[in-house]
Amino acid sequence: MAEKRDYYEVLGIQKGASEEEIKKAYRKMAKMYHPDLHPDDPEAAEKFKEVNEANDVLSDPQKRQRYDQFGHAGVDPSYGAGGGGGFGGFGGFGGFSSDDGIDLGDIFDSFFGGGMGSRSSANANGPRRGSDISTSCTISFMEACKGVSVTIDVNRSEVCDTCNGNGAKPGTTPKTCTECNGTGKIRFNQRTVFGTMQSTRTCSKCGGKGKTIDTPCQTCRGTGRVQKKQSITVNIPAGIDDGQILRVAGQGNMGQNGGQRGDLNVKIFVKKDPLFERNGFDIWTEIPITYSQACLGDEITVPTIDGNVTYTVPAGTQPDTVFRLRGKGIQKLQREGRGDQLVKVVLEVPKNLTKKQKDALIEFSEQLTEKNYEKQTGFMNRLKKFTDDLKKGFGM
Repeated sequence: MAEKRDYYEVLGIQKGASEEEIKKAYRKMAKMYHPDLHPDDPEAAEKFKEVNEANDVLSDPQKRQRYDQFGHAGVDPSYGAGGGGGFGGFGGFGGFSSDDGIDLGDIFDSFFGGGMGSRSSANANGPRRGSDISTSCTISFMEACKGVSVTIDVNRSEVCDTCNGNGAKPGTTPKTCTECNGTGKIRFNQRTVFGTMQSTRTCSKCGGKGKTIDTPCQTCRGTGRVQKKQSITVNIPAGIDDGQILRVAGQGNMGQNGGQRGDLNVKIFVKKDPLFERNGFDIWTEIPITYSQACLGDEITVPTIDGNVTYTVPAGTQPDTVFRLRGKGIQKLQREGRGDQLVKVVLEVPKNLTKKQKDALIEFSEQLTEKNYEKQTGFMNRLKKFTDDLKKGFGM
């Protein structure tokens, strides 16, 4: 019986894939090889049948459990054992003679982790996902707050235009490997205490690809892939922060044998802003006010990422007071709502006073009483009590 591919490899998923991942992979692969899209293509029809067979087993929890434990023999007793009882007669390896040509690769894989040339080795002919690539992008503070679309140039692997991806020099074609007859694997018998077992290993001549290239393409050197510069539009969401990495699915290096592309990982750097400073999803800003504004109160202009707003500073505002503007902060990343804007008013003490200004200030100060300076009055009272207690303690 012809060797079957691993069902997980057929669907291009890992062994621990969830039910949803299996469904998604099946839909993708079935669409790829559907007979309606490939009329008169026996190879596509065979792969479509193979995909359906893999899904039939992996989508059924009981079948999948048997398959994970015993391999193909767990769901098809006739597979590899010549109808000799399948996994049901596995206990103690009863009924196996030393002359049986039995492929126990799946069984040994479940018990010994593939130490006997098992099916767990990667199939070079199966779909393989491309690798991820990384780059960086610098944006302004406002672009991070509002979101922006940017165009990023990256170098990634693409199909070689010279050979159309087959790796052979134009005018030539890859040939079926004469060592493995195009299967990518070599079957061999191995005698053990359980009898003669039939196992497989990757073909060393073709590297498991099933085909060999006599005259490689000079552009890609037989790989079928080349590095190309591509311009990719990346949508950076509102609320992204400095140092965060944005994953752009399917924009990495190309896959092999129909495998999906890898991802593009973009590290975001945000420039500092002269007015705003970020703390989580809140925005901080400092606004200087005059002595008279703090004493009498005033309307001040406050910049926000949505534009300027007017805020009334109440009379008697103390230095470093912080006001909160609700919902004027940064959009929460992938969530509803925004942070707040915190406005710290900084009292600016006037410099370079003229004599007239100084005299006016002295006259003004002389008219003030303790009621005008609550903090200073409170401090002086505490200082007097401390001094009196100190004198009493030392008998002064």
